[in-house]
Amino acid sequence: MIIDHIGIVVRSVEKGIEHWEKAFGYRQITNIIENSRQKVKVVFLEKKGSLTVKLIEPVDDTSPIYIFAKKGGGLHHLCFKCNEIESELKRLQSLGMRKLHGPEPGEAFNDNNIAFVYAKQGLNIELIDTDTKAGRLNSKEK
Repeated sequence: MIIDHIGIVVRSVEKGIEHWEKAFGYRQITNIIENSRQKVKVVFLEKKGSLTVKLIEPVDDTSPIYIFAKKGGGLHHLCFKCNEIESELKRLQSLGMRKLHGPEPGEAFNDNNIAFVYAKQGLNIELIDTDTKAGRLNSKEK
């Protein structure tokens, strides 16, 4: 497995994009995508030679991240790309990690499956098995 991106909860993806561009030199690489299942809006940002960042905003007060965003947000998860979600999920569960969600279609990944586990170190881990990012602004770049 390799790290695909880090997920950061923000109150506003638009303000988050502006902040990450000005403060850290990142640039937006996807349109803002609304994930109706998780009740969030997400956008991916990149910077050459660095990890991809996914900004996550709750769409309303029923979103699972609403309270976290209201408190200011911050690091939400590390996302690992693996070869096959189902087998990786079983392996991680055998190591004591707790399945939180999925596998289920992830709208930010053109409905390729995603899953979440809770790691012993207090981290949320997202699993994907695709390079696809929905709404990519420039399909030639990754």
